[in-house]
Amino acid sequence: MAIDPANSGDWIERIRAGDRTALVELFDRHRGRLRRMVEIRLDARLQSRVDASDVVQDAYVDVDAKLDEYLRDPKLPPFLWLRLVVGERLIRLHRQHLGAQMRDAGREVSLYRGALPAASSAALAARLLGRHTSPTQAVLRAERILRVQEALNALDPIDREVLSLRHFEELTAAESARVLGIEESAAAKRYFRALKRLKEVLAAMPGGQEGF
Repeated sequence: MAIDPANSGDWIERIRAGDRTALVELFDRHRGRLRRMVEIRLDARLQSRVDASDVVQDAYVDVDAKLDEYLRDPKLPPFLWLRLVVGERLIRLHRQHLGAQMRDAGREVSLYRGALPAASSAALAARLLGRHTSPTQAVLRAERILRVQEALNALDPIDREVLSLRHFEELTAAESARVLGIEESAAAKRYFRALKRLKEVLAAMPGGQEGF
């Protein structure tokens, strides 16, 4: 299947015409979304050593190297292709630093395992609950993170991944369905079901939780 012209703009034709700056523009336009993807999929054991922005920037070398191959047969929309290439860089980074420990799930249940490293319930819970501003709030936040992790881990793996894609990576319904290889209507149903369950958990917490 060819890429959707509505999502690709004119950058492919510009590159084919010899304008290589179009690739830089495309990459910069999606840099924030790519960084969010890395942040929630970067293994917790690497977060103190590896910066998500550096992973994205380093992956540009891979994007440039794979560009001609992509242009010959662009099966994915441009953003999803960039996301896949950055994800492959992240996989190599995990293998380099963790080796055989990559499959150690630790104390949490990992999310749906597709072509990219799985998002973690800990990362999703931390992003959902935001930053603390005092020692008292830090303790409360830690307790809430555990409760949100439990709620995430109770969901079907594919529901957790849909939630990750839609709410945290901010993919569209169509993009999420394409990534997971399911119908868009099915992806939408799973997203709203997972969202409803998390809202119920957050509402039951002391003081509730707004903004989700």
